[in-house]
Amino acid sequence: MTTPTTEALTGTPSAPQPAGTADPGAPRVPHTTDAWRAVAAATGAADRAAAEAGVRLAYRAAGLAEPRRVLWAESPLAAVRQLRRADGYGRSVFEEVRTRPWAAERARAAAELGPVGYAALWAATGGRLWEPTRALADRIRAGIVEELDDEAAVRLLLLDAVLGQHDAPWLAALAGRGPALDGLAEVARHAGWWWPYEEAVVICERPVELHRDEAGRLDRGDGPALAFPDGFALYAWRGMPVPQDFLAGLSDLTPDRIRAEENAELRRVMLEFYGYDRYLADSGAEPVHRDETGVLWRIALDGDEDVVMVEVVNSTAEPDGTFNTYWLRVPPTTRTAREGVAWTFGVTAQEYEPVRQT
Repeated sequence: MTTPTTEALTGTPSAPQPAGTADPGAPRVPHTTDAWRAVAAATGAADRAAAEAGVRLAYRAAGLAEPRRVLWAESPLAAVRQLRRADGYGRSVFEEVRTRPWAAERARAAAELGPVGYAALWAATGGRLWEPTRALADRIRAGIVEELDDEAAVRLLLLDAVLGQHDAPWLAALAGRGPALDGLAEVARHAGWWWPYEEAVVICERPVELHRDEAGRLDRGDGPALAFPDGFALYAWRGMPVPQDFLAGLSDLTPDRIRAEENAELRRVMLEFYGYDRYLADSGAEPVHRDETGVLWRIALDGDEDVVMVEVVNSTAEPDGTFNTYWLRVPPTTRTAREGVAWTFGVTAQEYEPVRQT
């Protein structure tokens, strides 16, 4: 067996790596759903030796000869750039390495567990990780397409990527049930995305930074929400992609600057950052309705739906005797404060009859 060589994407070869340490007969490492959640969000340097061993195991499990060359990229963007000018890699073996093993394991699990049992398995494992992990992978793909010119060719290359750590939802559900996915799981635990070809494989480093909000969306107001070692970075505010220079101006926002922003989505980010209550106070807004439940405010925005808020006061005093004020975002069709408060409880204004307001 020929031991593959490992090289950086600069083309500089490194010392040959030892033969794979992952063995089909070795005990598989069980991973809980929480552990796979940590894999999906992992940052920091890849364990290159462990990832390469996983790649070799995945090739062997697919009945393929191990790749002769292993190349490392500092980000998925760097990998795609390299692959656009690659020569001598042979054809993609994505189908053999990833698609067929996944399909076989899904079919086997479904046959063993039945439709109801398989649905329960997914709900308890991969289903808990799916939405934030898929959104993150989609955002990385979009960022790569934005950076590169040849969109069609880039999209085709992205279809051949094994997602490594971002395959965590499927691995949470299916890995460890048999040996077929052991190689894919090993790479996922130790590296990012990777591209398998007949003669070579390109493996990516993991991000060095990842910042998300409580809903799992990319979110950071003072820097990149996601960043890789080579500087490829994505900027976002509560899941909304924003330009890098946009964040720098958030600290100097004024109501006039917010109103002047022509991009409705960016203006919405500005309002969230500035604070709706602060914007209402600083812009001299007047309430549109007032009743015993609270005060209704409306912010009219050009080219966008109105922002409507209900101002309510907590009827229970704080320990210091003060009463907290809260601002509730309600649908733009709301006409009265009562209707807005009722909407937050999922009832109509006529149905809203609180015994005691808190």
